[in-house]
Amino acid sequence: MSARQALGRYGERVAAAHLAARGWRVVDRNWRGRDGELDIVAMDGTTLVVVEVKTRSGPGFGHPALAVTPEKLARLRRLAGQWLTEHDLRPAEVRLDVIAVRTDVPVAERVEHLRGIS
Repeated sequence: MSARQALGRYGERVAAAHLAARGWRVVDRNWRGRDGELDIVAMDGTTLVVVEVKTRSGPGFGHPALAVTPEKLARLRRLAGQWLTEHDLRPAEVRLDVIAVRTDVPVAERVEHLRGIS
């Protein structure tokens, strides 16, 4: 595993722990569909939330959420539809969130959860 992949996996573990600590149920991680991968699929009550995790080790590339482009959002929407087609789950609604993880800041500031980004 490359250093970049290890950083990404770390961010996904931090994000999953963040969600679990708030009472969310993580139902899938690193699910692969035809168009790519969903980092985390979770339930926030009756809402299915597709969570894109972006992790950065420094400010060199800007805020992690800036990497979620309109094209990436469109791909996440397609993947969410594919995920729902393959799973027997009928949520009240579906939402896309981004969790930005930074390793260059104090632990208390490490996670920023952006809800409803689409």
